[in-house]
Amino acid sequence: MTPAPQSTPETIHNRIAMLRVERGITRRELADGLGVHYQTVGYLERGEYSPSLHLALRIARFFDVPIEVIFSLHPFPRMGSEARIRRRAPGRGA
Repeated sequence: MTPAPQSTPETIHNRIAMLRVERGITRRELADGLGVHYQTVGYLERGEYSPSLHLALRIARFFDVPIEVIFSLHPFPRMGSEARIRRRAPGRGA
């Protein structure tokens, strides 16, 4: 099993790429919708750049989700692991 990426005190984790791909949006389309350069979207997705609060709120508004769905101070669990945890929860039917 691969260890989870470590966080530094200033690391902001995000799900921008996942949301963008899930909705069939290109980096350029997202950038146009946010009013930023398309390379900025790439830097954000790779965690090479942390957005300002203003930009983070615009991203959340663009995807129409709460900001916590996109950004976190801690790494997000892998998508498959959330489903496995829910299936194993006591008291849940199979």
